[in-house]
Amino acid sequence: MISFDNVTKRYPNGYDALSQVDFSLNQGEMAFLTGHSGAGKSTLLKLLMLMERPSNGRVLVGDQDLATLGNSQIPFHRRRIGVVFQNHQLLFDRSVFENIVLPLRICGFDPADAARRAHAALDKVGLLSKEKLNPVVLSGGEQQRVGIARAIVHKPQLLLADEPTGNLDPKLSEEVMRLFQQFNQVGTTVLIASHDLGLIARMPHRVITLQQGRLLSDGK
Repeated sequence: MISFDNVTKRYPNGYDALSQVDFSLNQGEMAFLTGHSGAGKSTLLKLLMLMERPSNGRVLVGDQDLATLGNSQIPFHRRRIGVVFQNHQLLFDRSVFENIVLPLRICGFDPADAARRAHAALDKVGLLSKEKLNPVVLSGGEQQRVGIARAIVHKPQLLLADEPTGNLDPKLSEEVMRLFQQFNQVGTTVLIASHDLGLIARMPHRVITLQQGRLLSDGK
C-alpha cells in the first residue's frame, strides 16, 4: 500500500529531513512511526499527502508513483487518504455534523448520501448524539474523535495520523488507539506517527523508527 524507495527530502537550506529511507507497508497493515522530535515523521507523512515532494527516490501509494501526479491530480489523490491531526483542525463556527459532512460536500457527494455517511462516521466514534453541538463545547478526547470521524467519512484506503494522542491523557489515548485498530480490522491501512513509546509498546503492531531522518528500524 505504501512504498518508500531510497527517499530523501532536502530543503533549500541544505537540511535533510529524510535521507535514503526505504520501507513498505502492506495493504491492510497497521504500523507506528516513531522517533525523536525532528526525526522526520511529519515530513514522511507530508510526502504521502503530497504536501511535499521528495528530492530523490520514489514514493508509492497503492500502485501509484506519486511523482507522476501533477498538481491538478493532488485533490483526487488525497481523497484516498484520511488524515488525523494532533490539534484536530476543527471549524468552531460549525456544528459537529457540519464538520464531518463538509468534505463530502466539497467532493460533490449527493447531499442525502453525504448526510448518511456523516451520521455513520459519527456513530462509529460514539458521537452521534452530539452532532448538533459546536465542537468547542466538547472535551479534547471528543474533539479528537470528531477529527477521526472526518478522516474516515469517505472510507479512505489509507489512514494517516500525526501525533493523534499528543494532547490527551493516557486513558483517552488508549481509546483513540482502539478506534484506529477498529478501522484497521475492516481493511483500512493505518500509519500513526507518535512519540508515545509507552502506549506503542502496549499495542501489537509494527514500529517503524526514524533517527535524524534515517530509518533506524522498519519493525520487521
